Amino acid sequence: MNPDVRRELIPRDEVLRLIGVLDGMKAKLLDAAEQWQLLDDTGRVPSTPAYADLIQHAAAAQDLSRDVVRLAADFARSPHGTTRVGRTVLAHLATAATLSSNAPPRFAETAETALSLASNPITNRYQANSMVLDHATGRAYLRRTSESLGAAATELNNHLDLHQFFPTPSRQQSPAPPPPGPDTRRR
Repeated sequence: MNPDVRRELIPRDEVLRLIGVLDGMKAKLLDAAEQWQLLDDTGRVPSTPAYADLIQHAAAAQDLSRDVVRLAADFARSPHGTTRVGRTVLAHLATAATLSSNAPPRFAETAETALSLASNPITNRYQANSMVLDHATGRAYLRRTSESLGAAATELNNHLDLHQFFPTPSRQQSPAPPPPGPDTRRR
């Protein structure tokens, strides 16, 4: 086999580990995007949105973003980030890091607006609409981050398929020592 191709392969165990991490993060992001609701059951903004709940969305989004950015940074520092598939995965991770970093400020804006709704009833309608847009945008960033992580996992799954064509070589055994016996060398 061409040694260049072997250098391009990310070890199977590492690929499986990364896919597991990506799938776990993807699920957390999708779960957050689906569960964090601003509107009530009737589809309207509550008259007094709970600031504590909304700022918690911002805090949790910040934690999720930190995890995505760390994953991207760790992968970029690894030797795998320089391979062909690694560069593609890294591009997806970079997109995910950017998208996830945009979500927390949107949720924080939502929480801040919720506080001002109670204090300024004159601009309530405009602020309520703004709050809905900010919250929906934050959730969209989480969904899009999840999609980017899914694309990275798909790329790694495709890479995993290459391993079947290039099985890892068995360990080379050193030649067996000669059997014990009389020394037959000439003196």
